[in-house]
Amino acid sequence: MLDIADHPASHDDNSAPPSGGSPIAMNVVNRWVPHNIVMRDSWFPVAHDYSVTGKPVRRAVYSNPIFLWRDNGVVVASEFHPNERVVRDKSDYTDARGRYPVMEHYGVVWIWLGNPLAADLRHLPSLPFLPPKGGLPRHMTATVRFESAAPISLENLIDLTHADFLHADVVGDERSDSETIETYYDSETVTMVRTCVNKSVAPVMKFFSGIKQPTQNVRQVIRIYLRSHCAIAYGRFSPGDDVPLFHPCTPETRDRTRMEMVMNTSNAGRMFSYVMPKAGYKVSRQDSYMTSPQSPRYMRHTDRKDLHSKFDQAGQRYRMAMMELSDRQAKGDFAYRDNVSADCSDIIGLRKELFQF
Repeated sequence: MLDIADHPASHDDNSAPPSGGSPIAMNVVNRWVPHNIVMRDSWFPVAHDYSVTGKPVRRAVYSNPIFLWRDNGVVVASEFHPNERVVRDKSDYTDARGRYPVMEHYGVVWIWLGNPLAADLRHLPSLPFLPPKGGLPRHMTATVRFESAAPISLENLIDLTHADFLHADVVGDERSDSETIETYYDSETVTMVRTCVNKSVAPVMKFFSGIKQPTQNVRQVIRIYLRSHCAIAYGRFSPGDDVPLFHPCTPETRDRTRMEMVMNTSNAGRMFSYVMPKAGYKVSRQDSYMTSPQSPRYMRHTDRKDLHSKFDQAGQRYRMAMMELSDRQAKGDFAYRDNVSADCSDIIGLRKELFQF
């Protein structure tokens, strides 16, 4: 039995309304063009901190060039290579020297794309299972690329039920005694919570965590921060290990995505803690197999609408939220109506005793 619920996130009485602008009609949502969505005034994760050294490395967000290097240990982010003879105008996203606002947090280098004067730590997404100063072993990180628009990758991710069919050899099949899906949202985030009773044991846990029971109780959460195209995934498996994942989908171009993954398996068994982050490469190839062909189709005009069922509620909510936010930004409204830095431990079901930093 599958139960589904859709909830707006609760807000304090003195907070701003959860969304603004004109509501997006459902028939428009079913004709969306994800390549046309370009977010501004947001922190984008562009590199693992250890990959930035004294030698410049190149990144991009929406095709805007970003060169990263360290000057006396401090990260610099510029739209110009340090040895470049500058003969072109700088963009509106950098200061007088062509430098982006940049910071290191959670073991990741973030750049601010938008009005440099609006850059603020308060707008950094909450990732409560990662140490703020980084320092996790490198085997818990990975870099993956998808040949698709970032919103397509995230829309695929927030449908947690897809894993039972596409990733069954890693996380288990669709069999369970009962299943509940809830969707929570505000103007900056969309969260899907999936709870399964007596679900088939994930093969990766059967072989690498030594789970002998035939079933597990599972609570899986996907939380998407709309502007930065970042997602966090948190799975609680009983019996089994917690699986906390930072899954950013940084748009290098409008149809190419870079993921600087971090999976904190510090509290899992030794073998599982090494194997599970590497499984991300296999899972990402399976995802890319599905999403890459979709991306060019959205770039061609068609009168055919996307078809959805009630089980696609979280994905539909994600589309609506992205289109509403994009519409606000197109009208010159870049203000944050909700606090993306607010601790999300409770909504994702974080076992705080395991992640004390």
